Amino acid sequence: MPAPATTPYTLAVDCGGGGIKASVLDSSGTLHAPAVRVPTPYPLPPERLVDTIADIAARLPAADRATVGMPGMIRHGVVVATPHYVTRSGPHTRVDPELVAAWAGCDIRAAVEARVGVPTLVLNDAEVHGAGVVSGTGVELVLTLGTGLGSALFDGGRLAPHLEWSHAPVRRMTTYDEYIGQIQRARLGDALWSRRVRQVVEGLRPVVLWDRLYLGGGNSRRITPQVLSRLGDDVVVVPNQAGIVGGVRAWQLGV
Repeated sequence: MPAPATTPYTLAVDCGGGGIKASVLDSSGTLHAPAVRVPTPYPLPPERLVDTIADIAARLPAADRATVGMPGMIRHGVVVATPHYVTRSGPHTRVDPELVAAWAGCDIRAAVEARVGVPTLVLNDAEVHGAGVVSGTGVELVLTLGTGLGSALFDGGRLAPHLEWSHAPVRRMTTYDEYIGQIQRARLGDALWSRRVRQVVEGLRPVVLWDRLYLGGGNSRRITPQVLSRLGDDVVVVPNQAGIVGGVRAWQLGV
């Protein structure tokens, strides 16, 4: 039976480079069912991602709407570019030109909406994560640390146009993704990697002049206490669960 109109249930889907996780939440952001996670399948053309989301949704309670967060530049539900899903075997493997063509200009919002049968939002995954943590006051920057670097900027709770800072050079020709992504964390160890995170934060501070910076994503918990103590009171580490809870708040914030 459909949920009452006064209490919409949201299918929140967090699509990452290594896994796709989803749950159904009530209007307060409380999980209506345990999250379901599956490995991200590769190669991953748009129709396979839609099939994967639909398969996960079938294992969860019915929802009235859906929010999907996925890596890359997403504008009004249309994919401009996505980094991992154009590769043959996952992050840091060879790019497949056919997948690049398949994803570019793909109206993934319409495709998911048609398949799952409910109104759908599709946003960059860091933007959904940010919707789950921002206070709605002042300028708030969200950085997610995982396979690479994700980012989202909010002003008064309103989402600013997405910028792919992950592709910008941070040191010589090394991008943010390459500088503080998972490969470097595994190579350097948490202590040295955490110092790099601090360098990135201090480098972005005069560019954004945020009121609050939130560090999320699966690797945010790897930042050492020594580095955390030096980041300042305006920098907060938030749980990775925000990527699911943000699926509800994205509708409330009107992003």
